[in-house]
Amino acid sequence: MTDAEDLRRRTAELLTAHPPAETGRLEFLRARFDAGLAWVHFPEGLGGLDAPRSLQAVVDAELEAAGAPGNDPGRIGIGLGMAAPTILRFGSDEQKQRLLRPLWTGEEVWCQLFSEPGAGSDLAALATRAVRDGEGDWIVDGQKVWTSSAHLARWAILIARTDPDLPKHRGISYFVCDMTDPGVEVRPLRQITGEAEFNEVFLTGVRIPDAQRLGEVGEGWKVAQTTLMNERVAIGGARIPREGGMIGVAAADWRARPKLRTHDLHQRLLTLWVEAEVARLTGERLRQQLTMGQPGPEGSGMKLAFARLAQEISGWEVEFLAEDGLTYDDWTMRRPDGVDFTGREAGYRYLRAKGNSIEGGTSEVLLNIVAERVLGLPPEPRTDKDVAWKDLPR
Repeated sequence: MTDAEDLRRRTAELLTAHPPAETGRLEFLRARFDAGLAWVHFPEGLGGLDAPRSLQAVVDAELEAAGAPGNDPGRIGIGLGMAAPTILRFGSDEQKQRLLRPLWTGEEVWCQLFSEPGAGSDLAALATRAVRDGEGDWIVDGQKVWTSSAHLARWAILIARTDPDLPKHRGISYFVCDMTDPGVEVRPLRQITGEAEFNEVFLTGVRIPDAQRLGEVGEGWKVAQTTLMNERVAIGGARIPREGGMIGVAAADWRARPKLRTHDLHQRLLTLWVEAEVARLTGERLRQQLTMGQPGPEGSGMKLAFARLAQEISGWEVEFLAEDGLTYDDWTMRRPDGVDFTGREAGYRYLRAKGNSIEGGTSEVLLNIVAERVLGLPPEPRTDKDVAWKDLPR
């Protein structure tokens, strides 16, 4: 069984064979994947060594100390945090071999085609259709929205309705969509920050081979649950140091500007600092639980806490900085590679944090998940569970 000492030895061998100072970034990342040091808990041959997930930190620490290049997780987070665990669990051997390596190295960016303008928070009510062309390809038509990184993506994870005669949760299938297909149109969706980090995606006659389906036909909702649970952990459970992230920026502002301090702002900052530390420690416990298997509904609680804290901390910061908190560097329309919550000014953080309670599942939906699946409270009445999707009012 692989242990920490074995991983240190393997990491040292990687660094000897591919010195970071003398090796190109992509060449090093490919070699790291092939050595099983990308995701140590993944199977051998797929970037891992079948080792405990908790030992990934051993590898990461050794490589960071050696100055090894990273794979820019902020740019490829959807692939790393959502697509990869779904492919690993439901993908065929051919899909795993083809997709996981360039996903991890960042050669191929992924996006998520889930949300739709007509479904809102009720994701299972989606209307994008996938119709089988004989026994071969699927023809997909529909519209998706709030699609991060669609303008960069080579691949997308897509859910579409394959049987409108079944209730909404049971007539969905899950696909890997080629974003270079001529029927895929990506349009920028400008946000309150001035940027177009999100997109609308229109699908017109998109042809998807059946070999790019994940899971069985009609079991797309089951597959999507794996994606969604991992998404919420990825958003709300990222590992950060003590006083890291947005609370660290707020604390630094407080220390640097003593003339702006008031008793009320001090008390609020202390409260937010404690809540951020509780969230950080809860995230550590959640990651320890992940070493035992797949993420569960607890990740929804972490994502809830992340969204609330991001909005409250950014609001505190804007108020504390007074007129400086209202400045904004550039309203020019642009399409960034990702989100930078700590490297931009307070105004950006305040505006961008407003989306945290929407993306990755709205806070209202996540509250229901926590209530029903974590606390065991009675579920809300759902009168549409056994009604065919085509008969639902729209």
